Amino acid sequence: MTDKTNKPVALVVDDENQIRKLLQLALNVEGYVVFEAASGQEGLAAAAFRKPDVIILDLGLPDLDGVEVLKRLREWSKVPVLILSVRQDVQDKVAALDLGADDYLTKPFHAAELTARLRAIRRHSPLEPEQPEYKTRSLCINFLSRKVIVADTEVHLTATEYALLRVLVQNEGKVVTHRQLLRTVWGPNSEEQSQYLRVYMNHLRKKIEINPAEPRLIKTEPGIGYRMVES
Repeated sequence: MTDKTNKPVALVVDDENQIRKLLQLALNVEGYVVFEAASGQEGLAAAAFRKPDVIILDLGLPDLDGVEVLKRLREWSKVPVLILSVRQDVQDKVAALDLGADDYLTKPFHAAELTARLRAIRRHSPLEPEQPEYKTRSLCINFLSRKVIVADTEVHLTATEYALLRVLVQNEGKVVTHRQLLRTVWGPNSEEQSQYLRVYMNHLRKKIEINPAEPRLIKTEPGIGYRMVES
Protein backbone atom coordinates (compact mmCIF):
# COMPACT_ATOMS: atom_id res chain seq x y z
CA MET A 1 0.00 0.00 0.00
CA THR A 2 1.03 3.64 -0.23
CA ASP A 3 0.41 6.44 2.21
CA LYS A 4 -1.80 9.48 1.58
CA THR A 5 1.01 11.15 -0.41
CA ASN A 6 1.24 8.10 -2.67
CA LYS A 7 4.68 7.23 -1.37
CA PRO A 8 5.57 3.55 -0.94
CA VAL A 9 5.63 2.26 2.63
CA ALA A 10 8.53 0.28 4.08
CA LEU A 11 8.60 -1.54 7.41
CA VAL A 12 11.98 -2.10 9.06
CA VAL A 13 12.04 -4.88 11.67
CA ASP A 14 15.39 -4.76 13.44
CA ASP A 15 16.38 -4.48 17.11
CA GLU A 16 19.46 -2.33 16.40
CA ASN A 17 18.61 1.34 16.67
CA GLN A 18 21.59 2.40 14.54
CA ILE A 19 20.56 0.07 11.71
CA ARG A 20 17.00 1.39 11.83
CA LYS A 21 18.29 4.99 11.64
CA LEU A 22 20.56 4.12 8.71
CA LEU A 23 17.72 2.43 6.84
CA GLN A 24 15.39 5.32 7.63
CA LEU A 25 17.79 7.75 5.96
CA ALA A 26 18.47 5.54 2.94
CA LEU A 27 14.80 4.75 2.34
CA ASN A 28 13.66 8.34 2.82
CA VAL A 29 16.02 9.36 0.02
CA GLU A 30 14.34 6.76 -2.18
CA GLY A 31 10.93 8.24 -1.44
CA TYR A 32 9.68 5.70 1.12
CA VAL A 33 7.60 6.37 4.19
CA VAL A 34 9.33 4.23 6.84
CA PHE A 35 7.90 2.56 9.92
CA GLU A 36 10.01 0.72 12.48
CA ALA A 37 9.67 -2.26 14.78
CA ALA A 38 12.27 -3.48 17.28
CA SER A 39 10.88 -6.99 17.86
CA GLY A 40 9.19 -9.82 16.00
CA GLN A 41 5.79 -9.40 17.61
CA GLU A 42 5.87 -5.66 17.06
CA GLY A 43 6.85 -6.28 13.44
CA LEU A 44 3.95 -8.66 12.81
CA ALA A 45 1.48 -6.20 14.32
CA ALA A 46 2.92 -3.35 12.24
CA ALA A 47 2.74 -5.46 9.09
CA ALA A 48 -0.97 -5.98 9.66
CA PHE A 49 -1.71 -2.37 10.64
CA ARG A 50 0.57 -0.46 8.27
CA LYS A 51 0.19 -2.80 5.25
CA PRO A 52 3.67 -1.97 3.93
CA ASP A 53 4.78 -2.36 0.33
CA VAL A 54 8.00 -4.02 1.49
CA ILE A 55 9.50 -5.36 4.73
CA ILE A 56 13.16 -5.40 5.70
CA LEU A 57 13.56 -8.11 8.32
CA ASP A 58 16.47 -8.94 10.61
CA LEU A 59 16.82 -12.55 11.78
CA GLY A 60 18.32 -11.87 15.22
CA LEU A 61 15.35 -10.38 17.04
CA PRO A 62 14.98 -10.37 20.85
CA ASP A 63 11.66 -12.22 21.12
CA LEU A 64 11.09 -14.27 17.95
CA ASP A 65 13.70 -15.45 15.51
CA GLY A 66 13.28 -13.69 12.20
CA VAL A 67 12.65 -17.02 10.50
CA GLU A 68 9.63 -17.55 12.77
CA VAL A 69 8.41 -14.02 12.01
CA LEU A 70 8.69 -14.78 8.30
CA LYS A 71 6.85 -18.07 8.72
CA ARG A 72 3.97 -16.40 10.55
CA LEU A 73 3.84 -13.52 8.08
CA ARG A 74 3.57 -15.91 5.15
CA GLU A 75 0.50 -17.50 6.70
CA TRP A 76 -1.50 -14.51 5.46
CA SER A 77 0.67 -12.14 3.45
CA LYS A 78 2.72 -12.11 0.25
CA VAL A 79 4.32 -8.72 0.90
CA PRO A 80 7.90 -8.64 -0.43
CA VAL A 81 10.43 -9.39 2.32
CA LEU A 82 14.13 -8.63 2.20
CA ILE A 83 16.14 -10.39 4.90
CA LEU A 84 18.95 -8.21 6.26
CA SER A 85 21.16 -10.21 8.62
CA VAL A 86 24.67 -10.83 9.87
CA ARG A 87 24.12 -14.56 9.31
CA GLN A 88 26.12 -15.63 6.27
CA ASP A 89 25.71 -19.41 6.35
CA VAL A 90 24.20 -20.91 3.23
CA GLN A 91 21.78 -22.91 5.39
CA ASP A 92 20.34 -19.71 6.90
CA LYS A 93 19.88 -18.17 3.47
CA VAL A 94 18.27 -21.30 2.04
CA ALA A 95 15.92 -21.65 5.01
CA ALA A 96 14.76 -18.03 4.74
CA LEU A 97 14.26 -18.20 0.98
CA ASP A 98 12.41 -21.50 1.23
CA LEU A 99 10.05 -19.97 3.79
CA GLY A 100 9.12 -17.15 1.45
CA ALA A 101 11.76 -14.42 1.70
CA ASP A 102 12.18 -12.62 -1.62
CA ASP A 103 15.84 -11.73 -1.17
CA TYR A 104 18.66 -11.99 1.36
CA LEU A 105 21.36 -9.40 2.04
CA THR A 106 24.09 -9.70 4.66
CA LYS A 107 25.38 -6.98 7.00
CA PRO A 108 27.38 -4.82 6.52
CA PHE A 109 25.63 -3.66 3.38
CA HIS A 110 25.73 -0.83 0.86
CA ALA A 111 22.63 1.35 0.82
CA ALA A 112 22.61 1.53 -2.99
CA GLU A 113 22.57 -2.26 -3.28
CA LEU A 114 19.78 -2.58 -0.71
CA THR A 115 17.53 -0.06 -2.47
CA ALA A 116 18.23 -1.69 -5.84
CA ARG A 117 17.19 -5.07 -4.42
CA LEU A 118 14.02 -3.50 -3.00
CA ARG A 119 13.13 -2.11 -6.42
CA ALA A 120 13.63 -5.56 -7.94
CA ILE A 121 11.45 -7.48 -5.48
CA ARG A 122 8.71 -4.83 -5.51
CA ARG A 123 8.24 -5.36 -9.23
CA HIS A 124 6.65 -8.70 -8.34
CA SER A 125 4.63 -7.48 -5.35
CA PRO A 126 0.88 -8.19 -5.01
CA LEU A 127 -1.39 -5.39 -6.17
CA GLU A 128 -3.97 -5.66 -3.41
CA PRO A 129 -3.33 -5.30 0.33
CA GLU A 130 -3.94 -8.44 2.34
CA GLN A 131 -5.73 -8.96 5.60
CA PRO A 132 -4.42 -11.08 8.49
CA GLU A 133 -7.88 -12.49 9.00
CA TYR A 134 -10.16 -15.01 7.33
CA LYS A 135 -13.92 -14.87 7.82
CA THR A 136 -16.99 -16.81 6.78
CA ARG A 137 -20.44 -16.69 8.35
CA SER A 138 -19.45 -19.26 10.99
CA LEU A 139 -15.64 -19.21 11.06
CA CYS A 140 -13.08 -16.52 11.84
CA ILE A 141 -9.30 -17.05 11.90
CA ASN A 142 -6.89 -14.37 13.08
CA PHE A 143 -3.49 -15.29 11.68
CA LEU A 144 -1.66 -12.86 13.96
CA SER A 145 -2.98 -14.25 17.23
CA ARG A 146 -3.76 -17.69 15.74
CA LYS A 147 -7.20 -17.55 17.29
CA VAL A 148 -9.95 -19.59 15.70
CA ILE A 149 -13.54 -18.55 16.41
CA VAL A 150 -16.49 -20.77 15.48
CA ALA A 151 -19.98 -19.32 15.90
CA ASP A 152 -18.62 -16.62 18.27
CA THR A 153 -16.81 -19.18 20.44
CA GLU A 154 -13.04 -19.60 20.50
CA VAL A 155 -11.90 -23.16 19.82
CA HIS A 156 -8.51 -24.65 20.58
CA LEU A 157 -6.69 -26.33 17.72
CA THR A 158 -3.53 -28.38 18.06
CA ALA A 159 -0.51 -27.22 16.05
CA THR A 160 -1.20 -29.91 13.45
CA GLU A 161 -4.89 -29.08 13.18
CA TYR A 162 -4.07 -25.39 12.78
CA ALA A 163 -1.47 -26.13 10.09
CA LEU A 164 -3.97 -28.28 8.22
CA LEU A 165 -6.65 -25.59 8.38
CA ARG A 166 -4.20 -22.92 7.29
CA VAL A 167 -3.24 -24.82 4.13
CA LEU A 168 -6.90 -25.29 3.20
CA VAL A 169 -7.72 -21.61 3.82
CA GLN A 170 -4.72 -20.45 1.79
CA ASN A 171 -6.10 -22.50 -1.10
CA GLU A 172 -9.76 -21.63 -0.60
CA GLY A 173 -11.92 -22.92 -3.41
CA LYS A 174 -9.17 -25.18 -4.76
CA VAL A 175 -8.83 -28.91 -4.26
CA VAL A 176 -5.75 -29.70 -2.17
CA THR A 177 -4.69 -33.29 -2.77
CA HIS A 178 -3.99 -35.80 -0.02
CA ARG A 179 -0.30 -35.79 -0.94
CA GLN A 180 -0.06 -32.01 -0.94
CA LEU A 181 -1.58 -31.83 2.53
CA LEU A 182 0.59 -34.62 3.90
CA ARG A 183 3.76 -33.14 2.41
CA THR A 184 3.00 -29.62 3.64
CA VAL A 185 1.80 -30.46 7.15
CA TRP A 186 3.78 -33.61 8.01
CA GLY A 187 6.78 -33.38 5.69
CA PRO A 188 8.01 -34.91 2.43
CA ASN A 189 8.40 -38.40 3.92
CA SER A 190 4.75 -38.64 4.95
CA GLU A 191 3.03 -38.68 1.56
CA GLU A 192 1.83 -42.25 1.97
CA GLN A 193 0.59 -41.85 5.55
CA SER A 194 -3.00 -41.09 4.58
CA GLN A 195 -4.32 -42.41 7.92
CA TYR A 196 -2.82 -39.32 9.61
CA LEU A 197 -4.81 -37.10 7.33
CA ARG A 198 -8.11 -38.89 7.86
CA VAL A 199 -7.73 -38.82 11.65
CA TYR A 200 -6.79 -35.14 11.86
CA MET A 201 -9.37 -34.07 9.31
CA ASN A 202 -12.02 -35.79 11.44
CA HIS A 203 -10.74 -33.97 14.55
CA LEU A 204 -10.64 -30.64 12.71
CA ARG A 205 -14.17 -30.98 11.40
CA LYS A 206 -15.49 -31.77 14.86
CA LYS A 207 -14.04 -28.47 16.07
CA ILE A 208 -14.92 -26.07 13.25
CA GLU A 209 -18.02 -27.49 11.56
CA ILE A 210 -21.43 -26.63 12.99
CA ASN A 211 -22.54 -30.14 12.02
CA PRO A 212 -19.48 -32.38 11.48
CA ALA A 213 -21.67 -35.13 10.01
CA GLU A 214 -22.62 -32.76 7.19
CA PRO A 215 -19.53 -30.55 6.70
CA ARG A 216 -20.10 -27.23 4.97
CA LEU A 217 -16.64 -25.68 5.27
CA ILE A 218 -14.33 -28.53 4.30
CA LYS A 219 -15.60 -30.59 1.41
CA THR A 220 -14.23 -34.03 0.56
CA GLU A 221 -13.24 -34.69 -3.04
CA PRO A 222 -13.35 -38.53 -3.05
CA GLY A 223 -10.05 -40.13 -3.94
CA ILE A 224 -8.39 -36.74 -4.49
CA GLY A 225 -8.31 -34.48 -1.43
CA TYR A 226 -10.21 -31.69 0.31
CA ARG A 227 -11.51 -28.24 -0.59
CA MET A 228 -12.24 -25.25 1.64
CA VAL A 229 -15.43 -23.46 0.66
CA GLU A 230 -16.89 -20.22 2.02
CA SER A 231 -19.99 -20.91 4.03
